[in-house]
Amino acid sequence: MTGKILWLDLNSSYSHSSLALPALHAQLGGDAGWEWEVVRATINEDPGEAAAKIWEAHPDVVAATCWLFTHEHLMAVLARVSRLLPEAMIILGGPEFLGENQTFLQQHPFVSCVFRGEGEVSFPAWLPRWNRRENWDEVPGICWLEDGVYHDMGLAKTPSIADLVLPEESRFFSWDKAFVQLETCRGCFNTCKFCVSGGEKPVRVLSMDQVRKRVADIHAHGIRDVRMLDRTFNYDQKRADEMLDLFKSYAGEIHFHLEVHPALLSEVLKAKLAEMPAGLLHVEAGIQSLHQDVLDASGRKGRLDAALDGLQYLASLGNLVVHADLIAGLPLYHLEQIFEDVKQLAALRIGEIQLESLKVLPGTRMRQEAEELGLSYSPYPPYEVLMTREMTPDDLKRAMHLSRMLDFYYNTEAWQDIFRQLMLSDLKTEGKDFLNAFLDELIVRSVIGTPLSLERRGVLLMEWCRDHAPEYLYDLTAAWVEAGISLKKVPGDPVFRIKYLQRFIEEEQEAGRLPEGGHLQVVYGQEWLPEELRTRALHPEEAKILSEKLRIYCLRDKEGRPTLFGFNSEQHQPSPVFRADLV
Repeated sequence: MTGKILWLDLNSSYSHSSLALPALHAQLGGDAGWEWEVVRATINEDPGEAAAKIWEAHPDVVAATCWLFTHEHLMAVLARVSRLLPEAMIILGGPEFLGENQTFLQQHPFVSCVFRGEGEVSFPAWLPRWNRRENWDEVPGICWLEDGVYHDMGLAKTPSIADLVLPEESRFFSWDKAFVQLETCRGCFNTCKFCVSGGEKPVRVLSMDQVRKRVADIHAHGIRDVRMLDRTFNYDQKRADEMLDLFKSYAGEIHFHLEVHPALLSEVLKAKLAEMPAGLLHVEAGIQSLHQDVLDASGRKGRLDAALDGLQYLASLGNLVVHADLIAGLPLYHLEQIFEDVKQLAALRIGEIQLESLKVLPGTRMRQEAEELGLSYSPYPPYEVLMTREMTPDDLKRAMHLSRMLDFYYNTEAWQDIFRQLMLSDLKTEGKDFLNAFLDELIVRSVIGTPLSLERRGVLLMEWCRDHAPEYLYDLTAAWVEAGISLKKVPGDPVFRIKYLQRFIEEEQEAGRLPEGGHLQVVYGQEWLPEELRTRALHPEEAKILSEKLRIYCLRDKEGRPTLFGFNSEQHQPSPVFRADLV
């Protein structure tokens, strides 16, 4: 036995699992004569607890992968470990070390070495030399300090990822998570300056036979959610076509999340996507900005007009969930343009709009050219941009508040439709459009930075509409009902119970709100009605049957016309199963 390796598996939450450990362990063909132990923790836990667990194991080597959102917590744990186990060697890898590493090693002398690039190459080469520093220069990608002298062995990179042993073959691969990540490609054809894969050539891929084998293995383990790690799924149209055929064969059993460049959608691929079963694909369509000069300054290839056409097509497909992202802080991007872009994406009916701040990452061209591009960024993770020539710190703060509001409302199914209506309206409040006016309201009420329940979000929007946009109260109340929130709350006040539907119809006719021969116009839940009831007036006995099947509630629009919501009487589901208008 050579010694003991302890892997610190630190993640944002227990639902996430890093591929680093199984990917490295798989290349060794076993434990390679080492005793292995794992300590799992999240960034929300006391760093002292993880350090104590590591101390109990008394390892010779402590290893971990470091990335943006674990960096700070990881250092807090390892600094403690270095005091508890001064003889242990601490080694790190991950995307944090793709750039210049001398400064990091000088600031963290308890770290013995870091690895730049692909650990499947460097880690197996380092293990046999772990206690022979004089031979570390034979290890690609390793960086270390010795007697104040910095040593840097460049970038470790395998010429073919198809030759690597699959991480699923390691006993450390996590099959107990809600989703797994499936890496089918490394590198990217695009040259985005903000991305660690930007311009990485050649693009290296797994063969389709390997992908089929891996998906079959994932399916056999009962996993129902797969995140494809492929920077641009459709850069190779033929390969994308084959992938979609593979995904389709698992319809109803696995949900796939993939990244698509909307400017590169061929007619064949468009047709193929339109044929995909609903619920099979979650598509992340990279867009970053809807301004060509911003994209050019950021090094992103592809014509904006083609990207918008592709995005519009994807959003028009009712069988896909489409996610689009914008990045505040890109060079030449102004705050008012971000607000414009958010509204344009909403007009396209994008399913999710994610607005993030630019991260000036180690090893990217954006970091190398930061001064030239006029970017000021934090020297500490997550390296967020602090100011640009176009955006002040206040501008960037407001962009992040806008991001939070989008998550509260637009990216929440219950409120998306009504929020989109308000976003695209001509509403003006003290000279401000809805997005700016409502955002100001949330900031003034000190709720933009706090967690808000679905109910609280609805109440806040209801109160604003009552003061500034009462014409939207009907749609907002309907959204409240369909979200399954208690009707005893204030937004549910206009909704009332109908115990006898036929009597209600007669009263509506007597009041002149429903003509003789009026009928139900079903919005959803037709299965609750016999076919003949969907296009003509209800007979008394038939209305009685419907009343017995459902708990029926009514909401009137501003003209007094009734909308009926039916709730399952037997199952007491919070959301309605039936909606119809009386016309």
